[in-house]
Amino acid sequence: MEKKTRIALVGAGLVGKRHIAAINELSNIELAGVVDTDISAKKIADQNHCNWYESVDEMLTEERINGAVLSTPTTLHAKQAQLCVQRDIPVLIEKPITASTAEGKELVNTASARDVPILVGHHRRHNSIIQEAKKLINSGSLGSIQAAHFNCWFYKPDEYFDRAEWRKQDGAGPLSVNLIHDIDLARYLCGEIVCVQAYTKKSLRGFENEEVAAAVLKFENGALGSVSVSDRIVSPWSWELTSKEHPVYPSTDQICYLIGGDKGSLSIPDVKLWYQTGTPDWWQPIKFKHPSIERVDPLVRQMEHFARVCSGEIKPLVSGMDGLKSLAVIEAIAVAAREKSEVVVGNFI
Repeated sequence: MEKKTRIALVGAGLVGKRHIAAINELSNIELAGVVDTDISAKKIADQNHCNWYESVDEMLTEERINGAVLSTPTTLHAKQAQLCVQRDIPVLIEKPITASTAEGKELVNTASARDVPILVGHHRRHNSIIQEAKKLINSGSLGSIQAAHFNCWFYKPDEYFDRAEWRKQDGAGPLSVNLIHDIDLARYLCGEIVCVQAYTKKSLRGFENEEVAAAVLKFENGALGSVSVSDRIVSPWSWELTSKEHPVYPSTDQICYLIGGDKGSLSIPDVKLWYQTGTPDWWQPIKFKHPSIERVDPLVRQMEHFARVCSGEIKPLVSGMDGLKSLAVIEAIAVAAREKSEVVVGNFI
C-alpha cells in the first residue's frame, strides 16, 4: 500500500478550503489536521476525518506530518512558518510570504540554515498557460525580450471591504494583495527586476489604502516593463477574468499580459505567439500561432508538487527566496510611489 504524504492545513478560510479540495483530489496525500481558531473549522476537520486544533503548536505536538500549508492572514505567516521550520517541517505559505521583507529574510535564513524547503503559493506558475509561455520564451521564439506589460484591473464591490475591516487599511490595497501575483510572473517570465518607479492613487472610497497603482520596471537583462493595478475599474483585463483558472470569476476572451521581443511577441493567457517570416519588418504581414493547452487546476498541481518537495524528490518551483524577491518588488513600488523616485529592489533583500 502506497504511503501517503501527511499535510496539515493552517487556516480554513476560502483559500484553505481550496487547498483541502486539492488534497482530496490526490490519492497520495492525506489531510493530517486542520488548524484554525474558529470553532467552525472543527466541522471541516470532521468532514475530512482528521483532527481540529486551535494552534500550530498543539497540532505539531500531536500530529506526525510531512508538511504544512499556511493559508492564514499574512501577518501570521512568519510566526507560524518559523514554528514549522524549527521542527524541520516543510511549508507551503500563501502569498505574500510574510508581511514584510524583514520578516521574510529572517524566515528564509532560518529555513536555509536548517535545510527546510519553503514553497510560496504563487500558484499561477503551476498553471499550464504559464508553463507553456515559459517554454516558448526559453526556446528563443521571442528573441531578446525588450518590453512587457502586466495588467490587473477589476472592480471589488463595497461588500468585499465591509466583510473585513483590514481590507480598508494601509497596506491592504491591490498593490500588495493582488499585484504581487503579477509581479511574480513578471520575474518568472522576463527575469529579475532591479529597480522601479511608480505612482499610486488614494482610495476614493475613503479607505487608507490605494485603489490604483502603476509602475515602470527595469529588468536585469535590460528589458523595460510596466504594470497597472486597480480594484476600482470595470474591466475584462485581469488574470482572474481571462485565465479561466477559477470558475468563481466570469471569464472573457481578452488578454492581460504582453511580452515583446525582437523576434516575436507573446500574449497571455491565450499564449499567442506573434511573429513574421524572414527578417522582421513593420511593412511585412504578421502571423500568429498558439498551442493547444491541457487545463489542469494549478492548485492541484501545486499540491502535488508540494508533496514531492516534502519527500525531498524535487526543489520548490517558487522558493522562499522567490517569494521574498517578489515581495521586495512590491515594497520597492510602494516606496517609489511615496518618494517619487527610482528605487533599487536589491535594497529590500
